[in-house]
Amino acid sequence: MVKLRNRPSLSQIYILLVLLFLYAPIGVLIIFSFNNLRSTSVWGGFSLRWYGELFQDRQILSALYYTLSIAILSSVISAAAGTIAAIGIHRMHPIARKVILAINNVPVLNPDIVTGVSLMTLFTALRLRLGFTTLLLSHVTFNIPYVVLCILPRLRQIPKEVTEAAMDLGATPMYVFFHVILPEIRSAIFTGFLIAFTLSVDDFVISFFTTGSGVNNLPIVVYSMARRGINPKINAVSTLLFITVFCLLMIINKRDTNIQKLEV
Repeated sequence: MVKLRNRPSLSQIYILLVLLFLYAPIGVLIIFSFNNLRSTSVWGGFSLRWYGELFQDRQILSALYYTLSIAILSSVISAAAGTIAAIGIHRMHPIARKVILAINNVPVLNPDIVTGVSLMTLFTALRLRLGFTTLLLSHVTFNIPYVVLCILPRLRQIPKEVTEAAMDLGATPMYVFFHVILPEIRSAIFTGFLIAFTLSVDDFVISFFTTGSGVNNLPIVVYSMARRGINPKINAVSTLLFITVFCLLMIINKRDTNIQKLEV
């Protein structure tokens, strides 16, 4: 009697079906981004036509510029501010720390539309003209909590005796920060930076409410293009966005795995 080996379990089949359900639409979008025809149902042969037209579209190139500019600037600012905030929260009294962490988690759990409308109302009340500055401030606002959540676990792993020993040997607080604490949390800061960059590139709802005319990121441009009907360039730009975000997430997961192996 021949025994079946490596037979997939029911849970594995269920996971496979769930992944298929989630990624099948994305797979179709990617495939038809290489379609020579404008149709999204008839295959007309492999072609890079829409990618060529994509990089000749001034509107999309302008949106790409603003997307990358906002993403890089907001990620750098969020990483710096989030690092300082995480260190401050880590050194607080336990009760105060719980209160601040609860406040920090509000933007993470809050619906994007509520955050977007709130920021738009605030900018309007402050008489700030909606545009590049307000878009950058809004991205920094929703990125900082994620950076804090990335760095705090790493700070908890640093023995308290290490910093105390450095202070006893005559090190100043600034020296301790740059030569003791910062090297230990550098990987967490980089992970927070990548997560902030990914969230910024991918954001639509908050950006929609906090930007002005002439300053649009790629998600907003894709939305406006989709409202006017089927455009194969949407498939091309969506494919590039998906690949970018997917690669960044793979880098983050790879770094986390390597860090866990080193700690073990």
